[in-house]
Amino acid sequence: MKIPELLLDSMLSCTTMPCTNELTRLKAVYQFQGLDTTPNQALDDLTALAADLCQTPMALVSFIGADRQLVKSKVGITLIEIRRDLAFCNHTIRQSDVFVIPDTLADSHFATHPFVINAPNIRFYAGVPLVTAGGCVLGALCVMDSEPRDLNQKQRKGLQTLSHQVVAQLELKRNTTKLRQMIPEIKQLKQQLVTQELLGQQDSILFNLANQIRNSLDLDTILQTAVNEIQTLLQVDRCDFVWCLPNKDRLNFMVTHEATNPEIRMALGELSLGHGSVLAETILNLDMLKIEDVSATSEALTPEDRALLRQLAVTSVLLLPLRTHSGQLGAIICHHCRGSRQWTDSEVRLLKAVTDQVAIALDQAELLAQTQATAFAAQTQATYLGNALSQLQQTQMQLVQQEKMSSLGQLVAGVAHEINNPVNFINGNITYATNYVQDLLELLHLYEATYPNGTTAIQEKMEAMDLDFLKQDLPSLLSSMRMGGERIRQIVLSLRNFSRLDEAEMKPVDIHEGIENTLLILKSRLKLTSAKFEIQVIKAYENLPVVDCYAGQLNQVFMNLLGNAIDALDQTPNPIITIDTELISRQKSSSSHLSHADSVVIRIRDNGSGMTETTQQKLFNPFFTTKPVGKGTGLGLSISYQIVVEKHGGILKCSSELGKGSEFWIQIPVEPVVKST
Repeated sequence: MKIPELLLDSMLSCTTMPCTNELTRLKAVYQFQGLDTTPNQALDDLTALAADLCQTPMALVSFIGADRQLVKSKVGITLIEIRRDLAFCNHTIRQSDVFVIPDTLADSHFATHPFVINAPNIRFYAGVPLVTAGGCVLGALCVMDSEPRDLNQKQRKGLQTLSHQVVAQLELKRNTTKLRQMIPEIKQLKQQLVTQELLGQQDSILFNLANQIRNSLDLDTILQTAVNEIQTLLQVDRCDFVWCLPNKDRLNFMVTHEATNPEIRMALGELSLGHGSVLAETILNLDMLKIEDVSATSEALTPEDRALLRQLAVTSVLLLPLRTHSGQLGAIICHHCRGSRQWTDSEVRLLKAVTDQVAIALDQAELLAQTQATAFAAQTQATYLGNALSQLQQTQMQLVQQEKMSSLGQLVAGVAHEINNPVNFINGNITYATNYVQDLLELLHLYEATYPNGTTAIQEKMEAMDLDFLKQDLPSLLSSMRMGGERIRQIVLSLRNFSRLDEAEMKPVDIHEGIENTLLILKSRLKLTSAKFEIQVIKAYENLPVVDCYAGQLNQVFMNLLGNAIDALDQTPNPIITIDTELISRQKSSSSHLSHADSVVIRIRDNGSGMTETTQQKLFNPFFTTKPVGKGTGLGLSISYQIVVEKHGGILKCSSELGKGSEFWIQIPVEPVVKST
């Protein structure tokens, strides 16, 4: 139930509390608490968003009254009212920042608190005060958990932002309630006008005018309707609406809306009202001005006033000012241009009623504009928070993916380095071993020539070791060892080229080398699919120039696309992956020199099951995947798109048809794209 303002002031003035600021705060709390108690979905959404942001099972929005904590919105908790001396939020409202208790049992102030040792067993609490635009603390937005924890900086900042949105929602609710409270007053005035219908036709017209004004909350429509109806209502030659507009150190009086007889000159635009003008002072002082005959009262007007009225051919004037709740001044001026006119009390009363109606309508329009602006700001902020949360999740997943690739690169580089040292040792020693063996064989040949008849023991040993075969096979054995060492060296080199951890900047790179290194890494997956088929790789390489690019990142793209192609062929009979490269030239040269090249294109095609049009449209969206749960994050193609398009200024696209496989098109500029500033 809403407490009347006078009663509220009386209650607060009788309290024995010594703090004046607390009295002001309590008045604000009771004003907001007096709002109707219907569910507020926007407030519930913000409370749920706070719990989701901080990853807690409990959250609530509450007001702190004189002796109670009043819950307005909650998640994961059933309490609706708490004694103030037991409320954690009672401590929060004294803070200027986020108030956090990481572990209540470790805090002597809260270790024996009833809500800690009993249900809801609060072990973690974080709250932020709800502060109005006027600086009054209404209560708190808080999150809680039954397990100790802490908040990171982003969660703290997000909790503060959500508290602002909660206050914005409360202000919106309050403004909307004020607007609703004005409706009965307007209806009451309407009823009063209806009861005056017997006073004459003019009152009936005034009632119709009020209806027309209230049917629109557009300022331009309100004012134009008012001057049109008044001009018809009072049968005057001209009816103007004048705004008083501040302009540096002076005021401008501007006719913005007007209704006139066809033969009367229009007065739209600025009015020349000098210092001390009676017309201007009447508006500023909110007085009424009634001149029945301008020529008979010219001595009461300033020369500027007389000149202006003479210019507009005015012979009689009736002026009633108005002021809106925002403090802006205006006036309705009726002009008679055909001799003197006696303005009756009934006409003055009717014009005053119309002026009041216009002022109310203007206030409504201003309040509606403020309410719409507040609602739009709240909606915009909520949208921003949703987008920020989505972007945060995407960034986190990307960081995880990049960390995995970085770890893989570091592992590959480390393994390659460790293998490279013994391989170099073996390769270096094989050459000497070959020379030594050759020398020993030559020495043995000389011994055989010099001593053809050896001893019995020597002959038996030669037959046992099959010396002739040894002399033929030993060089072949050493040659095979040399070839094996060279093969290991090539594998190590490919692993190091694939990782490219030392190439954080753009460098000239052989695209074919990157593809071959990637195929080498994936060689084991190419040998046998789940359907017991070996994947055949067909390569059609064109002569390409070196390309300035981020080699490690481009290898990651090749790894993602070739890995996806292998996955797509897992159940395909006779699986084939085709890799084509070609050069797209900006201009053709008679010598076909590569310096005129614009970009290179790599096409990776498979003969798998293909994709639907709907799948292709979502292919590069973050977190979209067609793989089973646990086998794909949905970030491979998204990251590949960023590497090709954003990092290299290139093109990454896909064409696919169900039953006919898929093809990915990678186009990379040969030279870096220079972005215009």
